[in-house]
Amino acid sequence: MIENCLTVRDLDKVLSTSHDKPVFLLKHSTKCPISAGRWRVFHGLAQRESRAQFCKLLVIESRALSRRVARKTGITHESPQVILFHKGKAVWDTSHDSITEEEMTKALEQAISL
Repeated sequence: MIENCLTVRDLDKVLSTSHDKPVFLLKHSTKCPISAGRWRVFHGLAQRESRAQFCKLLVIESRALSRRVARKTGITHESPQVILFHKGKAVWDTSHDSITEEEMTKALEQAISL
């Protein structure tokens, strides 16, 4: 299941949840064809991967929250972009065509092994 990240409270929940289970956050643009393709990749992995939580943030609809993520993590905003949170911190990120199941799985396995 993919949860929506719509509010500061939702973002706080992502960070809190990541102490128990890694959380992938997709920053997704509903108007971008590249983002649509990466959404399918993200969604596909979310259907099969039980070791992580999956959330999406719609960047156009939630610009302020998207900027807050960038400030809080120190990761420059891009869209589409995936950030992996583990133990309350951003431990990995990638964007655009680098968002693949293989790369996300590799990042998850590295985070779990820490």
